[in-house]
Amino acid sequence: MLSHSPITLTDAGSATYSAPRFETIQDWLDHQARQQLLRFITCGSVDDGKSTLIGRLLWESQQVFDDQLAALQADSRQHGTQGRDIDFALLVDGLAAEREQGITIDVAYRFFSTPRRKFIVADTPGHEQYTRNMVTGASTADAAVLLVDARQGVVTQTRRHAFLASLVGIRHVVLAVNKMDLVGYDKKVFDTIVADFTNVAKSLALASITPVPVSALKGDNITERSARIAWHHGPTLMGCLETLPVAKPSQNATVFPVQWVNRPNANFRGFSGTLATGRLTVGDALRVTASGQTATLAQIVTAEGQLETAEAGAALTLVLDKEVDVSRGDVIALADAPVEMTDQFEATLVWLHDEPGLVGRTYELKLASQWASASITRLKYRIDVNTQAHESCGQLALNDISVANLALSKPLACAPYDESVCLGGFILVDRFSHATVGAGMIRHSLRRARNVHRQALSITQVDRERLNGHRAKVIWFTGLSGSGKSTIANALEKEFHTQGKRTYVLDGDNVRQGLNKDLGFTEADRVENIRRVAEVAKLMMDAGLIVITAFISPFKRDREMSRELIGDAHFLEVYVSTPLEVCEQRDVKGLYKQARAGKIPNLTGVNSPYEVPDAAEFEANAGSESVEEIVRRLAALVASEKAVL
Repeated sequence: MLSHSPITLTDAGSATYSAPRFETIQDWLDHQARQQLLRFITCGSVDDGKSTLIGRLLWESQQVFDDQLAALQADSRQHGTQGRDIDFALLVDGLAAEREQGITIDVAYRFFSTPRRKFIVADTPGHEQYTRNMVTGASTADAAVLLVDARQGVVTQTRRHAFLASLVGIRHVVLAVNKMDLVGYDKKVFDTIVADFTNVAKSLALASITPVPVSALKGDNITERSARIAWHHGPTLMGCLETLPVAKPSQNATVFPVQWVNRPNANFRGFSGTLATGRLTVGDALRVTASGQTATLAQIVTAEGQLETAEAGAALTLVLDKEVDVSRGDVIALADAPVEMTDQFEATLVWLHDEPGLVGRTYELKLASQWASASITRLKYRIDVNTQAHESCGQLALNDISVANLALSKPLACAPYDESVCLGGFILVDRFSHATVGAGMIRHSLRRARNVHRQALSITQVDRERLNGHRAKVIWFTGLSGSGKSTIANALEKEFHTQGKRTYVLDGDNVRQGLNKDLGFTEADRVENIRRVAEVAKLMMDAGLIVITAFISPFKRDREMSRELIGDAHFLEVYVSTPLEVCEQRDVKGLYKQARAGKIPNLTGVNSPYEVPDAAEFEANAGSESVEEIVRRLAALVASEKAVL
C-alpha cells in the first residue's frame, strides 16, 4: 500500500560545467568508477517536448560526436520540425514511425555523463495508448522528469504519469515546465502550474518536487541559467539532476531468484541468477522457499572469479554444500529469514491492453522468475487519475488503474511492493497472444490464503472410479446456439446410462436458472459463467462421475482455463460445428430472429464472436450427421480409453 509522505519543494543549486583533465587513461577510468549513477525517466503528455529535452541535454553535456552531429543535421533537414534548425528530438526518436509522426512510441534509453554524475535516461512516450511503455521505463528509475507544456498546464496524462511514477516507487520528481518561450517566459504561468501540480501530488507518495522553468528548444535553464528567466532562483535542470538523491529505501531481505540451473559437467552444479536484494556470504544457511529445503552456501562464483561476499545487483552462481531440488523459478533466501508464499493477494493493477480485463479469466503471471496461472477474483475499485477517487468497475479498460484481488494456481514467493520490488512487482500475460496485458504491484497477501488449506480425504477419486467401474471424465460440448449440443449431450447420457455408467449433464440453460441466475450475457458474465461451471464439473468428476457439459463457451481462453482446472487427461472437448446458417434455420428458441431485430445485443455468432477450437478431441456436424451416429462415435471414443477396474 502506498504511504503518503510530506512533499518537499526543493531548491538545489545550479551547475557550472568544465570538463576535467586527466593525465592518464587510468585517471579517467578511476573518475568514472567514482561517479554516482542516476537513472531517470522523462514523462508527461504527448508533445510536451520530452525527446527534445533529452536531445538538448546530450548536446549541452557534449555527448554528441561529430559523425552523430552530421547525421543529426541531415535528419533534421529530412524529418525535422524546426525548419533549418537542428531538431534535437531526432537524437532520441529512432523508429521510422516516430520520425514520420513526430512522436515517441517506444522507450529510448540514452547514457550521458557530466563531471559530477553519470546518467541513464529513459525517454517514455506521452500518448495514452503507449502507457505500458512509460511503466516499463519507470520501473527501474530513481527519479522522474515530468514535463508540462506551459501553454497546456497540468492535463490528465500529467496526472496519470505522476501517479504511475509514484506507484512504481519513484519518490523524486523534477517538474520541468517546458516551452516557456511560447508564453513569453511569464512567471505567473509557471507559478500557476507549480501550484496545480503540488495540489495533485498531495495524495501521492513523493518525497520531493523540484520545479524548473525551461525551454528545451531554446536551451533556457537546461545547463546554464537563462537571462530570460532571471526571476527563477532555483536550479537549472542539469544542476537539479546532479544533486538529486539516488538512494532507494533499503530492502534488506536476501532474495535470490533462480534463473538457470548451471550444469556444465557432471562435477559442477550451481544456481545462476541476480541477487535482487540483501547480501550473501559463503557459509550462510539458505532455504529454498517453495520446498523448504535447506543447505549451506559453499561457493559464490562470478565471471571474475569466486567471492566471499556478494551484494545486491550482482550476477552470481551459487554452489551449495549438498544436493537439493532447485529449478528455474525457485527463490532462495536466508534460512532464518524465509520469504512468504501465498496463492492469493491484493494488488494495484495497471491495465495495458485494448482487450478488457475480466474477473474469472485466466492469465499467466510472472513474478521475478516464477510463473503461475492467475485470475482476477474481485475488482475492488478503479482509481480516477484526475481526482484519486475510488470508482466501482466490472472490468478493466486500457490504462485503467485499479485495486483487485488475484488468485494463483499455486503459491509463489512474494512480498508487498514497497518492501521488495523484485517479489512485489508482476506482469500478466495473455495465454494465447502472449501479449503483456497488465502490470501489478502487490499490496499484501490475503489472510484467507494462509487460513484455508486443502483437506486430505480418505476416499479419493480413484476409489470412487473403482467403485463405479469406469473412469471419471468431463465431456465439454461447445458450439453455437442451436447447433445441437444439448440434444447430443442428452442422447449421450442415455447411452451411458444403458451401459451402467454414472453420469450428470450440466446444461447451459438449466445452470442459468439456478447457480448462475445472477449472470447476464456480457463478455464478463460469460467468463464467470464458464468459470463456475468448470469448478462444479471438477467437483462432480472428483465424485467419480462422467460429467457432460453443454455450453456455447465461445472463448478459447475460457475453455482452456476449464481444461487446465480439470486436467488434460480428464477433459474431452467436443466441438459441434453445425454451420451458423443451419443453426439460424432451426432457431428453436427464436434467439437469432430477436438478435437480427436488435432485441438481443450479445448473441454468439450474430453480434458476439465465437472462437472455433484449434484442436478439439472430437468434432461433429449435427447439420449433416444424425444424432445417433454422433453418439455412437463419441461413445466409442470414450470406451476406447482404459477403464478403471
